[in-house]
Amino acid sequence: MTGRDRGSRPRAGARPGAVTSAPDPVSGAPETAGPQPAPAPEPRRRPPTPVATVVERLAVLLSAGVAPASAWRHVAEVESHPAVSALTAFVGDAAAAGTPVSVALLRALERRPFGRSPTGARHEHGWRQVACAWRVAEQSGAPLAGCLRTFVHALRAADAARHEVEVALSGPRAAARIVLALPAVGVLFSLGMGVDAGGVLVGTPLGWACLLGGAGLVAAARAWNARLVRSATPAGPVPGLRLELLSVAVAGGGSWQAGLQVVRGAVEECLPGEAEGDDGRDVLELSRRAGAPASELLRAAAAESRLDATTRVRSAAARLGSTLMLPLGVCVLPAFLLVGVVPLVAALVSSTAEVL
Repeated sequence: MTGRDRGSRPRAGARPGAVTSAPDPVSGAPETAGPQPAPAPEPRRRPPTPVATVVERLAVLLSAGVAPASAWRHVAEVESHPAVSALTAFVGDAAAAGTPVSVALLRALERRPFGRSPTGARHEHGWRQVACAWRVAEQSGAPLAGCLRTFVHALRAADAARHEVEVALSGPRAAARIVLALPAVGVLFSLGMGVDAGGVLVGTPLGWACLLGGAGLVAAARAWNARLVRSATPAGPVPGLRLELLSVAVAGGGSWQAGLQVVRGAVEECLPGEAEGDDGRDVLELSRRAGAPASELLRAAAAESRLDATTRVRSAAARLGSTLMLPLGVCVLPAFLLVGVVPLVAALVSSTAEVL
């Protein structure tokens, strides 16, 4: 074979018919022959994988007999979101070294893995609830797989309620953004009429006062709207969380008093600052009197608590469409008059006086 033949031979791994070239003597990279395709655009930042999805994967692996440390590592290997992957990998490595999973999860959350995500606080709170449930299962001896599956149902019910509320709030939020643009529309309207309202706004003391007053009213309306929307948006722990945790604790075979202490300690350590909720004592008393399984009664009470919370949030979202009219009438419309109407009238009066 001649040197010419060797030079024309395609390199190993090249596709048949592909154009190959000799490497660049300066950089060592192959020289391009012809136009190259444009680089693919960077994918948009995705939200973290839902907590319920990851926990359900862990529950399935644990049900199949996989050790907890290995389950966390397997989930980390296939997780596509970098923050969730780092979190699960850290917990898996720490658990393999002998650290309890709940302690490792709390340590991982101290690093603020979701700090840059718009929903980072919500995801961090969800993982703290997972640590709380895992702590209860560790201390009560309840089966981990069953505990996680029960907790997944509670997480998914809370997520479904939040999604429904977000859909209900989408209309009022859009209406709020539209009405906040009315003052700017008033300025454009006056300019379209051929009146120098902009000159009045930026060149006279009256215009400066109108701008200052309009800006203050719009800022007040934005803050008012944000407060109304925030009050209608569900926040905090999963409704009925303590009842779910107590059902896990008594499922481990311990006494009710021990279960109440385990739940109280886990909530104080994993969810500091959480308000006291229904501790389930009345349900335990009913179970004692009737001889019925306490775990099932507690799960039913937790489901009822979630239903009540969802109903309250839906009612608040329905009322939001009416309450958002308050900032419109009190703040936005006066700002529209100050920025759009008063300069227009002042400009018309000034031009008329000059003509006369």
